[in-house]
Amino acid sequence: MWRDPEFKRGAREMAAISLGISAWGLVTGVAMVKSGLSIWLALLMSFVVFAGSSQLAALPLIASGAPLWVLWATAFCVNLRFVIFSAQWRMYFGHLPLLRRMSIGYFAADLNYVAFLKRWPEGRPAPEQQPYYWGGVSLNWLAWQVPSVAGILLAERVPTEWGLGFAGVLALLGLACSLLHDRKSWVSGAVAGCAAVAAYGLPLRLNILVAIAAAVAMGLLMEHSFPEKRGRP
Repeated sequence: MWRDPEFKRGAREMAAISLGISAWGLVTGVAMVKSGLSIWLALLMSFVVFAGSSQLAALPLIASGAPLWVLWATAFCVNLRFVIFSAQWRMYFGHLPLLRRMSIGYFAADLNYVAFLKRWPEGRPAPEQQPYYWGGVSLNWLAWQVPSVAGILLAERVPTEWGLGFAGVLALLGLACSLLHDRKSWVSGAVAGCAAVAAYGLPLRLNILVAIAAAVAMGLLMEHSFPEKRGRP
């Protein structure tokens, strides 16, 4: 499959944004160890979870000793977007065997979803879609895991004075802004930001859950009030 032109195209389109993904992965790797996780637990979390936003959301909860239900609820809410991604990808990959679909689900990522839907917005399966998907997610996975592992292994040698936390925020903002492609997503993102700031004083980082709930509610409201034309992502 790696020789297919669509595989190369998928990788090439992800290459332009791989630097931001790598910066975020490095910061997350360092943050996991700095939060108190052992190297082996951090490596396990990086490879098994493979969801940077939920990892970063869970780390301060782990460090503060938050109840397990808060940890699970936060990770669940942060990753709810993958339900939407999977429902959309079902139109393209729903006919594949279960094991193949499970592997596709593991490697799924936000920006791969955006690139894929721009390439095939019509919602019909085609033979060249799998090579394109695997080309994009392969590069995305490597761009995340290699810096993340490096951050985990070198965390104790990275001084906090380097300001990697702020670099991670910038990388996360860049990735988030690339997902805001229409009025609905921009309004939902703005509502989430305002809600997170307004609820910042809540304990156990519950302002994250408040922001997610506000964004989902606003998105559903706008979806109902301003439905999109059929065939658009």
